[in-house]
Amino acid sequence: MTIALEHPVGTTDPAALVDPKVTDRLARRITTDHPEISEATARRIVGQAAAFIAASGRFPGQSLSPSQLVDYGWHAFILHTVDYARFCERTVGGFVHHIPTDDGGETPGAARATRERTLAAITAAGYAVDEELWPDMADCTQCHAGCSDSPNSGKGK
Repeated sequence: MTIALEHPVGTTDPAALVDPKVTDRLARRITTDHPEISEATARRIVGQAAAFIAASGRFPGQSLSPSQLVDYGWHAFILHTVDYARFCERTVGGFVHHIPTDDGGETPGAARATRERTLAAITAAGYAVDEELWPDMADCTQCHAGCSDSPNSGKGK
């Protein structure tokens, strides 16, 4: 199944999906873990992670994947389990799982296709895409496609 790139009636700023206090906590976590990222960029990352999670819940089984930067936001959100579970329930009606696997990286063509599919899903779900935060793809998905922070990858935290 492919995701139709339809133009939603309105485009929502995905940052509006996350409670401001939660955004503060997540942005702090991102800047603590990645001191090279500014607070303003961390807040943008939180918004894009929210849009990615919302689209993942709306289009399950589509092998969507975050960019490396957006993945920082997803990981920060997951660490705040109560906030993350509430967000998922409120936004998509159920928990959006992060399931790392050991399949390794994708080919450049496959990564491009995954990026296009992911951004199309976010747009189709009605959320704005912050293109600057999507230059590359992480190895993490809401389905079974791998995670660069997996303890089995040798790069885990």
